[in-house]
Amino acid sequence: MAEQSRGSIPILLLKTKSVPKDTYEELFLELDNGSYAPVFVPVLEHRFKRDALREVRQHVTNRGFVPQAQQGLATYGALIFTSQRAVEAFSEVVEDIRREGALDIDDLLPESLPLYVVGPATARGLRSLGLKCPILGEETGNGEALAGFILKHYNALYPGVANPPVLFMVGDKRRDIIPKTLQSEELDPKERARVDELVIYETGEMQSFKEDFSTIWRKNADQGSRRQWVVVFSPSGCQAMLESLGLLDMETGRVKATADQRDILICTIGPTTRDFLKQEFGFTPDVCAEKPSPEGIADGIHAFLKTKDKQT
Repeated sequence: MAEQSRGSIPILLLKTKSVPKDTYEELFLELDNGSYAPVFVPVLEHRFKRDALREVRQHVTNRGFVPQAQQGLATYGALIFTSQRAVEAFSEVVEDIRREGALDIDDLLPESLPLYVVGPATARGLRSLGLKCPILGEETGNGEALAGFILKHYNALYPGVANPPVLFMVGDKRRDIIPKTLQSEELDPKERARVDELVIYETGEMQSFKEDFSTIWRKNADQGSRRQWVVVFSPSGCQAMLESLGLLDMETGRVKATADQRDILICTIGPTTRDFLKQEFGFTPDVCAEKPSPEGIADGIHAFLKTKDKQT
């Protein structure tokens, strides 16, 4: 490809980079022998709620996650993580306690405490803490599947007796499938688990996103990039992205007729964002990943390029 001779193809990922590692960055740095240059352009700003962090810390230091048989309060019997931000918040609490050195974190977060996660990114972030707690559920991939997994696993830990409550650290924007499933009235009372949702971070669109995005793609174009990819992960920021690229008619709020004639190609993480672009702006992205994953994005791009090659 001509682009490769001039350097890597920019792929702008409209998300905050996950820590300690980001699976999208890892894949695209290796994809097609290093043909792509991934760049993160955060759309959303996540702010930790300090009072919520203090509450988690109190639960930990007061032995709220330790069973009564181990001289604990047994306030909670498990933790649930479905976002990278929640993992980062929990990591801050754990590392602060470790840094102070007065308490043994392995005594406060014992092997009996399951940490339920929704996917590999949340699992990887928790494993980096080196806790003794088992990290379970990463193969589930979504909240509904994780809820089913938790029901089966948690009830096996407490057969025939009431399940201890579960702490679920969440953002201010989230689905309620997990609390509804675990607390369903259709379940036997001994099979239910009370879920306490603690809003530990708030999310809002970054005011600087449009300017940051514009600066990056224009610099790439000035440096000779004839093709760029943009990967969109949610409806947030879609209007600012289209405005930045000059694709919207500002009077109608709908996409311009010339929108197909461009060097910057758009890929969505899934049908929700694709449909939002279609319905709100009349814009059809070039690629919609069949699976919401780095591999799904890569497969979609490969399929698009294969089709395009056949047409030329």
